[in-house]
Amino acid sequence: MSAPALPAQLAGLNVYMVGIKGTGMAALAEILVARGVRVTGSDVEETFYTDALLARARITWHEGFDRANLENTRPVPDLVVYSAAYDPERHSELVEARRIGIPLMSYTDVLGALSRRVPSVGIAGVHGKTTTTALVACIVQELGLKGTVLVGSALPNLGGRATLTAGDEFLVAETCEYRRHFLSFSPRAVLITSVEPDHLDYFSDAADIELAFVQFAHRLDPGGTLIYCADDAGATRVAEAVGSDRPDLTLVPYGLSADGAGAVAITSRRAGALELELNGVPYELHVPGDHNAQNAAGALQVVSTVASWTEDAEPPARISAAAARALAGFRGTRRRSEVVGEAGGILVLDDYAHHPTAIATTIAGIRTFYPNRRIVVSFMSHTYSRTVALLDEFARALSAADVLILHDIYASAREENPGGVTGETLAVAAHRHHARVHYVPGVLDAEPLIERILKPGDLFLTMGAGNNWRLGPRVIERLTEGVTR
Repeated sequence: MSAPALPAQLAGLNVYMVGIKGTGMAALAEILVARGVRVTGSDVEETFYTDALLARARITWHEGFDRANLENTRPVPDLVVYSAAYDPERHSELVEARRIGIPLMSYTDVLGALSRRVPSVGIAGVHGKTTTTALVACIVQELGLKGTVLVGSALPNLGGRATLTAGDEFLVAETCEYRRHFLSFSPRAVLITSVEPDHLDYFSDAADIELAFVQFAHRLDPGGTLIYCADDAGATRVAEAVGSDRPDLTLVPYGLSADGAGAVAITSRRAGALELELNGVPYELHVPGDHNAQNAAGALQVVSTVASWTEDAEPPARISAAAARALAGFRGTRRRSEVVGEAGGILVLDDYAHHPTAIATTIAGIRTFYPNRRIVVSFMSHTYSRTVALLDEFARALSAADVLILHDIYASAREENPGGVTGETLAVAAHRHHARVHYVPGVLDAEPLIERILKPGDLFLTMGAGNNWRLGPRVIERLTEGVTR
């Protein structure tokens, strides 16, 4: 059975969202509200940063899943939108919605439908896509373009929102490669940040995931634009494969090894700042990591592309000036080297990095940005399949920490525990590369150990796609109370 079509008229529609606290779902909820949709929904009782994002948009939701939630929702929903984490054949609310005749659409189907209404850009990659999309949103906002940008995280620069809803002339959205979800998206331009093995519970190997990105780029409109990071071998292979089949496309490389308009050079690294030169123009970033120079270069190419689609094309000098202001004022996104706080001489950061490459580049960037600080890392691996497939890579990447605290694996709704792998499995592997490794299965059970380890001058970093981010605020609270030394 084919998915129902998204109604042409969104204003006044009643939409119920199952899994509404997911980062993409919460961002989509913001966009729907901005278009006059009445949104409610449901999710687990656990608190996430998206709770505040939804509350800011004046969206109410049910805590916990129950088929009765739909009966108690008024007005009766016209449409149920669900996260890809939930199976419409098994999830109680989705089964009930189908029984009583409410149409169902997945998050990816709705995003895909929105992408077909206006010229759209899909930003994709194993890592780097969230920050790149966030930088696009900030430059678009500074430039005053009338478009919409959907980011997979909350942005301080957008008042804590996960979207910029400044108009309907174009859509820029972070898209997801998992289960080839991005193949629902219809782009006029695509940006690919990085392609390497991940999501190996679905993709069979590196060639399979590269094929998915090739398929995504092939969805480009005739005469479309493929922007790719020339520093990433996987992204470059994808661009070369697509370019040989699609001579109608414009290929735009960006990065430290790129030539032309997408070229970026790092002119200075110092505590608290990264100085860049992009296409001959100086810029400054105040977020850690050389990888953010690449992200900035990619974002600028996206904005230059969408600006050329607008009725009054923006001159390059005006785009450069707006980008310089936006990059200098960019303060990152939620869970990307986010400063949680500082107390007792200890700085606490949180980062979503959950792939070995992202872990290594993030720790390296933080070390340059905050020199002379001992880095104590709490890491929680996400998904059993990723942990098993990339075990040695995780162990080597995490060895960059001065002290490492590991927790049990954060289970995903999309897979079952195969048995034989735990957080301790990763701890044993990490011990082969690092002397100071501690394993504490329960996140909050690690508090006494952390209190003993931390001392003034340290940087405590919670890292991963799990819930160990909860340790950061707890550490700040304890330090502020003067409990730790």
